[in-house]
Amino acid sequence: MRKLLKWFLYFLLVVILIVIIYAWPRVPIITGYAAKSMCSGVFVAERQPATITSRDLSFFPINLAHTKVDYVDKSATASLFGLAKRKAVFREGLGCTLLNDFPEDKVREKQYKNPVPSYNPDTLLWPMGSKIKDTVFPEVNYTLLDSVLEAAIDIKETKPVKKTFAVVVVYKNSLLAEAYADEIDRNTRLLGWSMTKSLTNALLGLLVKEGKLKLNQPALVDSWSGDSRVKITIENLMHMNSGLSWDENYFNVSDATKMLYVVGDMYKYAIQNQAIYPPDSVWFYSSGTANILSGIVRNTFGEDQDYYRFPRERLFSRTGMNHTLIEADASGTFVGSSYSYATARDWARFGMLYLNNGIFMGDTILLPGWVDYTTEPVKGSDGTYGALFWLNRSKELKDVPEDMYLCDGFHGQRVFIIPSKDLVVVRLGYSYKNFDFNEFLSAVIKTIHKNLKQP
Repeated sequence: MRKLLKWFLYFLLVVILIVIIYAWPRVPIITGYAAKSMCSGVFVAERQPATITSRDLSFFPINLAHTKVDYVDKSATASLFGLAKRKAVFREGLGCTLLNDFPEDKVREKQYKNPVPSYNPDTLLWPMGSKIKDTVFPEVNYTLLDSVLEAAIDIKETKPVKKTFAVVVVYKNSLLAEAYADEIDRNTRLLGWSMTKSLTNALLGLLVKEGKLKLNQPALVDSWSGDSRVKITIENLMHMNSGLSWDENYFNVSDATKMLYVVGDMYKYAIQNQAIYPPDSVWFYSSGTANILSGIVRNTFGEDQDYYRFPRERLFSRTGMNHTLIEADASGTFVGSSYSYATARDWARFGMLYLNNGIFMGDTILLPGWVDYTTEPVKGSDGTYGALFWLNRSKELKDVPEDMYLCDGFHGQRVFIIPSKDLVVVRLGYSYKNFDFNEFLSAVIKTIHKNLKQP
């Protein structure tokens, strides 16, 4: 009996050690993910908590967390078996953020009132407005296209589920077709995850055009002076070949998950990483570099209100992206790596800006040549990456033209831009399990039979 008790105590000790060493560091990330997602889903996307729980938070281990919404406080909290309670709060114009490192009252002080558009989108034609012109392209098989889009959206009790929220197809700048899951519509803001990096590309492009930044200039991070990091340029950060150490793992305790769910100042966290390679020598994907860029953008403005106004006035209002919002961290810096919400139509408008070489309805928004620069393959990426956009030069999607490039986000958020086909295709969802992007895109392309430029 004593021997049995002894072995039981040993076993219990091992279990406790495993929990302490392995599980416990992950618990604040789990509850942080749940609280942040619920807060943004309710107060930014204006969705129902039950739907967010059953879809966005339905995967292990996030589904272990218990979340609660406070509509009066405009916040959401999450805990795991009553432990590691985390809270995310909503701020006008800046979305939701986890309470990390900063007192709640200081976090809530940062607000930005988005101005009402100077025009009524409901009275204007697409793309600046929401009215769709009844344009018929004889080369398009509309019946087949509708069936392709409907197949991308789950029908209740149909398996295997594709977990798609929305799909939109734009052809020759016309909104050709769209489809939505139940409880989602054209006005629902949806999370872009790392497609936010491509929005950051546009913000950098605007500042370069205005002469406030140069691609080849040093990143001008004060704490880097005096060591090898002083050689890192803005272009190195955009190309993700800065040489800074970084662990981009979404399913473990990593630099990426600690930055997003544990710290309050993501820019400060990312710039603390040390150089392990010389700049422009090794390519590897890093959300940290996108948030360094976001901090650099912020530092070009003397006042935060000017910084918060910048994307709205210089990008979103000029492209009809009136439902788009980039969320800020607890310190007030836009989370340029991961946190943007926009409708499926707004994501399509963003794709149109790049499809048309930075010109939107005659308005030259980005510098001439900026899109060519953006889609030039980065050394070491094997043709898969440009400047905060992904590429198809290596034909990862084998049945899709090589000139296709895309905004790419976690859980299968995509904006596909195909210049040779005059196409922008958007797919948004809460996973892409059972969803074949190559099959979907090639099927869309096949519905347009003639009168197209060849790749």
